[in-house]
Amino acid sequence: MGKLTMYALRVVLVLVLAGTVFVQALMVWALVSGSDPEDGSLPLTPLRVITILGIGAVQVIGICVWRLVTMVRHGTVFSHAAFRYVNVIIGAIVVAALVWFAVTALNAPGQRDDPGVTVIMGGIGVAILGVALLVLVLRMLLAQAVARDVEATQMRAELDEVI
Repeated sequence: MGKLTMYALRVVLVLVLAGTVFVQALMVWALVSGSDPEDGSLPLTPLRVITILGIGAVQVIGICVWRLVTMVRHGTVFSHAAFRYVNVIIGAIVVAALVWFAVTALNAPGQRDDPGVTVIMGGIGVAILGVALLVLVLRMLLAQAVARDVEATQMRAELDEVI
């Protein structure tokens, strides 16, 4: 990964993390202060709590990606330490999908006239779970790369002994 790519990714991560912290703070403030009275059309308090949790999942993913980019920069990404961050990313994506399904369930009663919206929202939740499966496949590729790296190190050590 080139330096420009790493810096660009870090800029994006900083912007996303700063934006999510700002939105999360506003959601917590609205939840605590009660400044937006509920009119009964949507259950705002559960939606706010769910939104805060969903934003937290995005923040966890951002932090783990930051750590993985740091490992790439140091040349240590093909190690067992990287699995910890990848596993947390997979878990956070699953949490985000569950949060999305909760939003879908809260929104469903209001969509009785147009149930297609609920079906589409459910499909988006399944797509989010698909992203978790994709990251799981990438984790398997990382496991293969780590195994090959360990094998290459052992062969180099054996070759050094022979020479």
